Amino acid sequence: MSAATTTAPARAGLATSIAIVGGLFFIIGFFTWLNGPLITFVRLAFDVSEIAAFLVLMVFYLSYFFLALPASWILKGTGMKKGLALSLAVMAVGAMTFGEFATRRWFGGALGGLFVIGAGLALLQTAVNPYISILGPIESAARRIALMGICNKIAGILAPIVIGSLVLHGIGDLAAQVETVDAATKAQLLDEFAAKIHAPYLTMAGILLLIAVAVLFSPLPEVRASEVNAAPAGGSAGQKHSIFQFPHLWLGVLCLFVYVGVEVMAGDAIGTYGHAFGLPLDQTKFFTSFTLTAMLLGYLAGLVLIPRVVSQERWLSVSAVLGVLFSTGALLTSGYVSVGFVAALGFANAMMWPAIFPLAIRGLGRFTETGSALLIMGIAGGAIIPQAFAVLKQHADFQWVFAGLMVPCYLYILFYALRGHRAGLGAGQQAGR
Repeated sequence: MSAATTTAPARAGLATSIAIVGGLFFIIGFFTWLNGPLITFVRLAFDVSEIAAFLVLMVFYLSYFFLALPASWILKGTGMKKGLALSLAVMAVGAMTFGEFATRRWFGGALGGLFVIGAGLALLQTAVNPYISILGPIESAARRIALMGICNKIAGILAPIVIGSLVLHGIGDLAAQVETVDAATKAQLLDEFAAKIHAPYLTMAGILLLIAVAVLFSPLPEVRASEVNAAPAGGSAGQKHSIFQFPHLWLGVLCLFVYVGVEVMAGDAIGTYGHAFGLPLDQTKFFTSFTLTAMLLGYLAGLVLIPRVVSQERWLSVSAVLGVLFSTGALLTSGYVSVGFVAALGFANAMMWPAIFPLAIRGLGRFTETGSALLIMGIAGGAIIPQAFAVLKQHADFQWVFAGLMVPCYLYILFYALRGHRAGLGAGQQAGR
């Protein structure tokens, strides 16, 4: 590990830096995993189809695709702390926008608010993911990201419970009621229901602004990725002149694309999946928390085992195999058992991001910021794959559609774990070798 890696965090204290970044990952998790319950909310509040409701995911995750590269350019100008504070401020604006337009039941405006939240998250993730990856040895990066993932998923478990209790309470009865009343009464009921979202989002916006100020005055150090993520001798990034000369990065972008797709399917689409069996809305609104509880267990396992017992790429291959098995189990069962297999995918998915991200940015040197932004763009998989599920399930059995999307994704992740992460790297750069 280079001197730059050790001295910068030492000034503020490694534990303090990790704690601050952990708090930021909590924020990322809370806003990201609100999307599952929001699908249920917007479908009723805006009286839209299931396909339209899945635009919540489409708009939110596409913001990463469009804004990750601009985020990397912004960060080069602002530096770490100012960039993090800016990202939180952008998210606050998005939260206020969503709350306001959702209350007015203007679907387009509400989606615009979600896009702005995603823009802030794109900036935040472009900064904190490479930061935590290079805060220590790259070989143990998965353990540090796993710790961040625990913060993320604790927030994710809380988010559906909070929104379910404050906003979605009694949604099953309300959904049945609006089907039987006249148009004027229906509009009044939906207006009252939509208005419940305003106070929670306004509160979140205020908290984000306070945290933005706190980050500016925090002891979080500046760490330049290009200085601490240089390739070792024999495979130096300095000998390369283009980001296109790192095939392991581009294969990693695709790997993150399919990974985020399956993660969102298991976490955000699980409520829709369960409702397709006829399970009541008052139960399905909490299903995202089940998946995230399984993910939390997966993070704890990874934190204990990586890299002392198993390498991060080996664990990634095991996780991919579990993904195939659990997806098949969901296909071959029904009802709560099938939903249980979908929730169990959270365990399989848990350590995938922590393994894929550091493997993909290994040895990028001065290209690290750009490579990280490209990987963040891969989060757009959370827009495309769930939307494909929402559309295709209108024309075929939803369980077959689910398995047909998930299994090929996990098989590609298995390929990346076994061979893809080594593409184009010299012997000295290959993880665990």
